Amino acid sequence: MMTCERQSCCTRRHCLLFTLAIAAVFFIHYMNILEMGSDWNPKLWMQNHSPKLFIPFGELSPNETMEESTSSSLEYPETERQPSTRGTTTPQATTVLQTARATPVPYVSPGPYIVEYPYEYRFTINEPHKCEQEQPFVILIVQVAPNNRPHRDIIRSTWGAESLVVGKVVKLVFLVGQKTGEEAEQLQKELQQESNEHHDLIQSDFIDCYKNLTIKSMVMLEWVNTHCSSASYAMKIDSDMFLNVPNLINMLLKAPKTNYMTGLVAYGGPVLRDPSSKWYLPVEVFSQAVYPPYALGLGYVLSVDLPKKLIEASRHVKALYIEDVYLGLCMQHLGIPPTNPPSGNHFHVVPLSYNRCTFFHIVATTLHPNEDRMWLWKDFKKNDPYC
Repeated sequence: MMTCERQSCCTRRHCLLFTLAIAAVFFIHYMNILEMGSDWNPKLWMQNHSPKLFIPFGELSPNETMEESTSSSLEYPETERQPSTRGTTTPQATTVLQTARATPVPYVSPGPYIVEYPYEYRFTINEPHKCEQEQPFVILIVQVAPNNRPHRDIIRSTWGAESLVVGKVVKLVFLVGQKTGEEAEQLQKELQQESNEHHDLIQSDFIDCYKNLTIKSMVMLEWVNTHCSSASYAMKIDSDMFLNVPNLINMLLKAPKTNYMTGLVAYGGPVLRDPSSKWYLPVEVFSQAVYPPYALGLGYVLSVDLPKKLIEASRHVKALYIEDVYLGLCMQHLGIPPTNPPSGNHFHVVPLSYNRCTFFHIVATTLHPNEDRMWLWKDFKKNDPYC
């Protein structure tokens, strides 16, 4: 009998304590509500707090307080890029919550001649420390399709393998975007494996296609500006090129250190108005009849102060899909003309027929599609006189 009375007493005591605890919780929240004033939205507040407010006490870990458990409900989506307002219910916080829950703005295509830049593209595969251990004199950035592993392997085995030339450190990376379709997932696994093996891949989350070459080049400049500003120069080069690295280094040893861009510079390039042309631009997109001077995209060199300046200029210049022309427009906006190379024989857009003496005097040339590049490289590097 005494036991039953004690049990009943304990039960009543527990009920009373539980009732008082619940009352205290609601009293505290009621006082907070009064402090919020007219800006408080009760429906929005309940949506963000009710799941955490009623967590059974037994589910909390021994080292977790109730304050720590409920604070995470005030996290805002990172995509909003708003400052954290954790633990507050200010009018600004209410606005952020309402923005986060708003219906996304419908996608509007920029059209067939403009690309989506500026835009915050992410690096999905990166080598952020590539330039830290040995500060390179020049960083070579090869723009290549994600599925073009053969070109990357050939470059790794030929001119891309030259890491110390004329006493200067040379670094190599490959820049790729992403593919879509049924094979995209398998390709991504292969790229990750290749990256683990060679540590020379950079990938960003834009769709890798011809129209997006402007995005590819701007992402390249972003990477150089963020991760390789310790270099003296950066060179963008296509994957079907032959590069004479010693001649490149010797040319740059005599080049300006700032505001320098060189390559095969085009002057008075006509804007093509024929809709069947690969590089067609209508008058309403670009009204001028000729382009400003620009370095052809097959391969151009930049002093490393330029990437940051070109990124800033891109905020003011409509991003045309013709990559090298667009950089020329950004250079024009900056008031910095591209520089001709010391010799008109340094860069070639029309493939040169291989000859050891000819290739000995150039910096870069495109190659014939069926050229045996491994044989060409071995022949070029043999110890016989070049000319």
